[in-house]
Amino acid sequence: MAEGTIKRLTDKGFGFIDTGTSKDLFFHSSNVEEVRFDELREGQQVTYVEGMGPKGPRAEQVRPV
Repeated sequence: MAEGTIKRLTDKGFGFIDTGTSKDLFFHSSNVEEVRFDELREGQQVTYVEGMGPKGPRAEQVRPV
């Protein structure tokens, strides 16, 4: 699993993870595990698996560290 930092969260149920590269990775609330989406905070460390969604790369199995 890769690690990153939550860069941005929206009130529409999705967010973006700073992966440490030039590209941020999208994630949807349905891909959050172990906690509810509304428990996540910007700046929080998470682990994730990079997957492919209908619109391109996305983070799956997103979990707080």
